[in-house]
Amino acid sequence: MLIAQISDLHIPRKNTKTYGIAPMAENLVLCIDHINQHLPKPHLVLVTGDITSTGQAEEFNHAANLLNRFEMPFYVIPGNHDDRDILRSTFGKQACPVESEGKIDYVIEDSDLRLIALDSTLPGSPGGEITEAQASWLDARLNEKPTQPTMIFMHHPPIKCDVLETDVDGFIGKELLGSVISKHHHVEKIICGHIHVPINTSWNDTVISTAPSMGMQLVLDLTLKRESEFVLEAPAYHLHYWTTDKNLITHAVVVKPVDGPYLFEEQDVIRSQQPYTLFYP
Repeated sequence: MLIAQISDLHIPRKNTKTYGIAPMAENLVLCIDHINQHLPKPHLVLVTGDITSTGQAEEFNHAANLLNRFEMPFYVIPGNHDDRDILRSTFGKQACPVESEGKIDYVIEDSDLRLIALDSTLPGSPGGEITEAQASWLDARLNEKPTQPTMIFMHHPPIKCDVLETDVDGFIGKELLGSVISKHHHVEKIICGHIHVPINTSWNDTVISTAPSMGMQLVLDLTLKRESEFVLEAPAYHLHYWTTDKNLITHAVVVKPVDGPYLFEEQDVIRSQQPYTLFYP
């Protein structure tokens, strides 16, 4: 099973750029086309929040029109830049199959790897939140199939990553979530977004990873002394591959022109036939 993850799209109104400088709609189209052409083709796509720049309906409509270019099913969860109710009404049950009001939590079944969506947003706050009700709901869902490998997807990583977006923004209820996760060893990974930089770490006997953004990448400052800054880079996404050996492997894919490909064997032959000089600084 192959799953593509895109995150932190920050789509603005049509014919505009995010913050006036970032071509996020164009970047999203590049990623969608790349994912559609990938071999093997991903079974589905997970969109892990911050779909829009400011949460307006016009931005959601623009994002939905672009995301509908996918040739496989996609599923969405909100980020702190999104309006939960507008997201729900824009995408409907096909991309957001939640049954209850309030937070957008749901399960994707019928695959080798079970997928659980958790809504970690807290309206009016950039930080994350998991409530007691959500923790109980997640525990019940995980108890339903205690041996089936499961991956959870949410927007905020429930840990401090030594960046302002986690250490200052905060995450309410991370202990509640951690106590549930620690009981269920079939949770293979928790995938997130929010911080605009890819990380991997162990947490409560599972793994947390975050995906890169669609081109607005975080300027990493582990001192926490600088204000939060971003740079414009090539858009990127993650591919999560559940193998026949039952390993969950994550590949980072950067969407930009490259020089190649070249065969290693051919280059070895070419180098062996050419004289060369070693240069030292």
